[in-house]
Amino acid sequence: MFGTLSALVFLPLFGMFVLALIPGRNARAVRIATLVTTIVLFLVSLPLASGFRADATMQFEERAPWIPQFGISYHVGIDGISLFLLLLTTFLAPIVYLSAWNAITKRVKEFSLFYLLLHTGMIGAFVSLDLFLFYVFWELMLIPMAFLIGVWGGERRIYAAVKFVLYTVV
Repeated sequence: MFGTLSALVFLPLFGMFVLALIPGRNARAVRIATLVTTIVLFLVSLPLASGFRADATMQFEERAPWIPQFGISYHVGIDGISLFLLLLTTFLAPIVYLSAWNAITKRVKEFSLFYLLLHTGMIGAFVSLDLFLFYVFWELMLIPMAFLIGVWGGERRIYAAVKFVLYTVV
């Protein structure tokens, strides 16, 4: 019933579960587990590119009832644009994490948890075909992004985080 797209959406959550089992003081293990999760995320996304048919519309669709009383379902799929965004996101995920490897020295576990949650939100938003599901993933993406900016950002990080939240919500 659930295929590659659902695996891509929920794999970062599985990575978060693994991170929760690692002691926070073991920053090296946290970093390695997060990096492995992002690499696996990219590898899982590759078959979508090879199996994608340019002449078709929505592909790799998955559907399951979620809140049927309101006509809300878990409905995901990809077209050419969302495939590009999905591949770009999963390709850049390990690269971006590697670039932060030595820059993030405090609260590495929390940073990594938010980073993986951000990817669940982004991937979910890119593949959502139900408006309510898109909204859930969009909001799920904003929360960790605000924390990443507000806690690990630069000199005016709180100001930047508040502006980010205001501009994306309004």
